[in-house]
Amino acid sequence: MEKLTPEWAAELLRQHGTEVTIEQAAAILEFLRKMAAIAVAQYLRDEDDYLKKTG
Repeated sequence: MEKLTPEWAAELLRQHGTEVTIEQAAAILEFLRKMAAIAVAQYLRDEDDYLKKTG
């Protein structure tokens, strides 16, 4: 899977009316990656808890 680049993110945001620098786009992508990792970990933990309860 190809990583999203800050350049791509900045261009996408620009197309939707939000101007950001490449550095800002990199920070946004890093934040989104961390949030995604947290969401996946939470889902997997909840799924594991559910499976333990239901046998």
